[in-house]
Amino acid sequence: MTDPLVTAAPGPRRALLAVASVAVALAAADIYIVVLALTDMMAGVGIGIEALQEATPIISGFLLGYVAALPLIGHLSDLLDRQRILLACLAIFVVGSAVTALAVDLPVLVGGRVLQGLGGGGLVPATLALVADLWPVGRRGTPFGVVGAVQELGSVLGPLLGAAILAWSGWRAIFWANVAAGIILYAAVLSCGGRRTPGDRRPSSVGAATSAVLGLGLGGLALAAPERLVTDVTLGVPFIPLVGQSRVLTPIGLVALGLLAVAAGVTARRWWPVLRRADLLGAVLVAVALGALVLTFASSDPEREVVGPIGVVLLPVGVLAVVVLAWWHRRAPAPLIPRGVVHGLGLRAQVVSLLVGAALVAVVVDVPLLARLTLTRDETGAALVLVRFLLAVPVGALLGGLATRRFGDGPVAATGLTLAGAGMVAMSRWGPHSLDEAVGASVVLVVVGLGMGLAIAPVNDAALADAPASAHGVASALVVVARMVGMIVGLALLTSLGLHRYYAAVRRLPDPFDTDALIGAGVVQVQTVLFGGAVAALVAAALCLTLGTTRPPPRERSVRTQAPPVGPPRARWRGR
Repeated sequence: MTDPLVTAAPGPRRALLAVASVAVALAAADIYIVVLALTDMMAGVGIGIEALQEATPIISGFLLGYVAALPLIGHLSDLLDRQRILLACLAIFVVGSAVTALAVDLPVLVGGRVLQGLGGGGLVPATLALVADLWPVGRRGTPFGVVGAVQELGSVLGPLLGAAILAWSGWRAIFWANVAAGIILYAAVLSCGGRRTPGDRRPSSVGAATSAVLGLGLGGLALAAPERLVTDVTLGVPFIPLVGQSRVLTPIGLVALGLLAVAAGVTARRWWPVLRRADLLGAVLVAVALGALVLTFASSDPEREVVGPIGVVLLPVGVLAVVVLAWWHRRAPAPLIPRGVVHGLGLRAQVVSLLVGAALVAVVVDVPLLARLTLTRDETGAALVLVRFLLAVPVGALLGGLATRRFGDGPVAATGLTLAGAGMVAMSRWGPHSLDEAVGASVVLVVVGLGMGLAIAPVNDAALADAPASAHGVASALVVVARMVGMIVGLALLTSLGLHRYYAAVRRLPDPFDTDALIGAGVVQVQTVLFGGAVAALVAAALCLTLGTTRPPPRERSVRTQAPPVGPPRARWRGR
């Protein structure tokens, strides 16, 4: 596949990468920003604080959208061009943010979060693939480090900006800020593509665009339900709910959905062939398998079980999807994940990413928990303890990118994860007063953060080193999927193990109402989780030694089963 951006001048391509990196930071910020606003969001859709379990879909919905469609989006970025995928993902993210901001009931709020995850997650593989497009093997370390640093910086700034917005406005303002930022980034991405062929102005395309704009506009109006219109005797008729109190199932809401369906139907001849070439069946099977995994562990209650009641149903479905996918992968003429991509160096890099995800989530979740147990009862104050770690991660990512080009992927990643693992072993020995020693705790947090960051660029570099240019997008997606799966599954397993030790410690207490003793049992739980994360980091460090010190000389490889591009480059730019 010849991407028009790859053959363009270096300036526009690097400008596009810079804008895409900022977009990835925006999506990364959105992963963590909801934690601060969760209780306010629950109140906004009529859920009380006592029904916290009902709010689980607000978080799991985002994760589902983020993870389930990543391989498909990565593969589409290989079939089409990176800029086109970035624009589509930003548009989905903006629409999802607007839906979330307007939601007054849980199903609409979850739907908006799924769209946000879908659009935000899709930005990552397209951006990583851009790095592989622009720099040859052996020279990608620094740009990977820059992208990783910007992404991790978004994770730091997200909660801080969210707290600032919440200080002067409500939770909906957070998502309207996402809308504004997404629109600005969309315009910036659009301006980075250089000259294009004239758009398709055939009546069908104009009609589809008009139908889509009207559908989105009416849909937004239905969700907003302005009081002046709703209370009007005549103008309020289209806003009368047909079922319950739903703002979607109203005359105006149904008209909006109908217009969007018309737009999709009119343009089907353009996007349906692309989906078929991208192996739609394989994409559905991957989405079912990943979705079952995410919902199984994200919706369980670690205090009672690793796998909740819904998991008993979903896990067998996910396993069946994996079995069918393996059968289909051998027989499909052009599978979603091209044959030869998941092997050797790439496979080892994905396993490392999985383990890093488990180690990372142990720190992100349990260090604030330890702070709330021993240092402060304030949730925001406890979260601020983690800032030292979060600030060190992007610094480490930048340093890792610079070091990778000189020393190679394996040594840099192994060094970083060894530092992180050693630091987490020290964390696993923290007691009730360890965080009172600000200097010592800060040093350990910074070392762990730097170590985690050092591994980002070399792991990404190794994952794409053996992938052909025609599969950079899907290879990038698999690295991201592995990390997210490691975070989701690792959190569930490590928390369950920690809670097992917590309850065992509580049962041994002579006085089960002794507050200090109960805090000590809670510290045992945190120590267990952090030690489990340390083991994951050290195993990953050992595996990193197999990633090598040098990269083979640049060469263009082809995948036998890769589907050809959809039309010539000029045709693929039409209608944009």
